[in-house]
Amino acid sequence: MPGLYVHIPFCLRKCRYCDFVSFAPPYETGEYTEALKREIELAARACHLRFDTVFIGGGTPSVLPHGAVSLLLHHINKNFSISSPTEITIECNPGTVDAEKMSEYINSGVNRVSFGLQSSDDALLKRAGRIHDFSDFDRAFDLAQNAGFVNISADIMAGLPGQTQESYLATLEELKKYGLKHISAYSLILEPGTALLDDVMAGREILPDEAEVWAMQDAGKEMLENMGFLRYEISNYSIPGYECRHNVNYWKNKEYLGLGISAHSALRDPSWTRRENARSMKRYLELINAGTLPVVKSTVIGQEEEMFECVMLGLRMVSGIDLSEFEQRFCQSLVCIYKSALDKLYKKGWIQEKDGNLMLTEAGLDMQNAALLEFM
Repeated sequence: MPGLYVHIPFCLRKCRYCDFVSFAPPYETGEYTEALKREIELAARACHLRFDTVFIGGGTPSVLPHGAVSLLLHHINKNFSISSPTEITIECNPGTVDAEKMSEYINSGVNRVSFGLQSSDDALLKRAGRIHDFSDFDRAFDLAQNAGFVNISADIMAGLPGQTQESYLATLEELKKYGLKHISAYSLILEPGTALLDDVMAGREILPDEAEVWAMQDAGKEMLENMGFLRYEISNYSIPGYECRHNVNYWKNKEYLGLGISAHSALRDPSWTRRENARSMKRYLELINAGTLPVVKSTVIGQEEEMFECVMLGLRMVSGIDLSEFEQRFCQSLVCIYKSALDKLYKKGWIQEKDGNLMLTEAGLDMQNAALLEFM
């Protein structure tokens, strides 16, 4: 079933590694919230989908003033068909929440909170440009739990400036006591236009090298598994039953609708179509105020590219690609289409077929980028 994504582009301060469309103060959240409500109405008239996941991401959605999130969710429920049970996630910075916001979120239907922790080392957080420290996460977790949240996730990151394997594992050690249901363990990627890339290029910052980052992640994977987490995607671990359904929908290359500035959508309209919303706040508001959807680019994807996307995304998951679903979707056999690539991967021991699914082996997951290159 399709997922619904809502982008909130505001932050108290932009992190040094962030290349998402987001803005630090000054900004006007009220004008944007009203524009989002109008986009919800416009999209509901044009798109008759039933959603079973809603993901409010950013930016930092938790910087919105009290009442804004419940207002948006009320408008979503009023205009769209939402199935039950629904997974509704909100991303939060630990330094931007209070008891009133947490109560608002859970009372308005949010049932999953994702905290952007990144590290338990305050010095590393400061170097990365984060606004919070570890005590803020500790307080935010208690607030979420006291409000009634059970499904709580945290993001951590490998490869931060000044980070060592010891400090990376120390973060996981600290997280043991919280009973989290989900941990996303990403590696830092230097993106063009970010402050951190400028500092690295100028020699003002030195990052851990590729081998050090790989060692952090490898040791972290073992530690997470010992904590009871199962890896279900390259960078994501959960207690069984607490996988992020919204993101699994992405990796299965299913339909999703994105709302807000810079949001992307993938819809069957009737061909597989990718849409992009305006990235400029000025342009986004102009289009909404003119009574039109803020879509500035729409690309029809041919079947060959759609199949390729299914392979690239599906092999990110530990469970891999359901071969019968692929054949039903495209009326073609994945094994026949990509026989040459698969032969090479089988010889390397990087891929396997099990219970009707095609998946990367443990070695293949560790070498995922190289493995996926064989399909290009």
